[in-house]
Amino acid sequence: MKNYQKYLLTGVIVLIAVAVILFKYWDYVANPWTRNGQVRAEVIQITPRVSGPIVRLPVQDNQFVKAGDLLFEIDPRTFKASLEQAQAKYDKTGDDYLAQEKQVDAALAQVEAAKAAMQQAKTKIKQQDSQIVKDKAEYERQQEMMPQKATSQKAVDRAKANYEVSVQKRQGAVDGVKKAKATLSQSEAALAEARANLGAPGDANASIREARANVRQAELNLEFTQVKAPVDGYVTNLNLRLGSQAVANQPLMALLDVNSYWIHGFFRETTIEGIQKGDKAIVTLMTYPDTPLEGYVDSLGWGIAQDDGSTGFELLPSISPTFEWIRLAQRVPVRIHLDKVPEEVKLRVGTTASVLVKTGSSDKE
Repeated sequence: MKNYQKYLLTGVIVLIAVAVILFKYWDYVANPWTRNGQVRAEVIQITPRVSGPIVRLPVQDNQFVKAGDLLFEIDPRTFKASLEQAQAKYDKTGDDYLAQEKQVDAALAQVEAAKAAMQQAKTKIKQQDSQIVKDKAEYERQQEMMPQKATSQKAVDRAKANYEVSVQKRQGAVDGVKKAKATLSQSEAALAEARANLGAPGDANASIREARANVRQAELNLEFTQVKAPVDGYVTNLNLRLGSQAVANQPLMALLDVNSYWIHGFFRETTIEGIQKGDKAIVTLMTYPDTPLEGYVDSLGWGIAQDDGSTGFELLPSISPTFEWIRLAQRVPVRIHLDKVPEEVKLRVGTTASVLVKTGSSDKE
């Protein structure tokens, strides 16, 4: 009987052990886990927009800065001079515009005067036409009266002279119209030239817009001499010194965004089938092994770099040797968003983490 109880107890212990092993295996299969995880964050490359020597450097390596804090300043004197030059040119452009406006007004006045002169010359022709009709009628009347001795030769000659003078005056008036037309054409050409030199009126004028844009560009360049932090973060791996030459569009400093931390867990391709976006995740940092962090799956990677087939020596494909009976599972990155990080936990980019994903938990929320 005692042997029977001993065997029964042993069997129960074995069954419990098998059950525990099966449960752990099921838990491992159902909830993938990896020790290959890393803390990541967005690293902003601080790049100056203008070139020049650095004259102020108020930050130190690994210092925390807030968005808007000054990181370094480039010598602003050259850019101040450029701004003053652009402002002076803008003022001169405004003066030139006013002078050209006055030229347009003067040319317009000349056109109006030429039109008035031409109208006056046309009116004079009409007046002379009336006078010619009158003088011609008098001359003909005097000629008709001459045979009858009702007038004198002197009166006839005077009437003839008046008629010829009227004809000559009309011809002068006609010449005056021609001259007035020529003057009007010249005035209109001068007006067109003045308007072309002036360009569009007011703020739409190209010269004024160009001068204003040059001033704005100079203001921006002066503003760009002060390079400020775009986000809250840590200055990392600072190698700048006072007097160093900043080159436009060349990165000079790294700024780690403290509001962008995430965890990259690299899971074997055989375990990611059940992982979905939104699944809960438990992250354990090697730095803080007793403080697990909660998060959720933000996304799964859709590709990894391939070593085999890449260009190698003499442009030939590089193929790594493998064991035929072993197929190594590739690692796929899974991005984990952390819900809340305790104040005592200081995340550092590149440090190691273990990640456990509870598959199917996204449907439970």
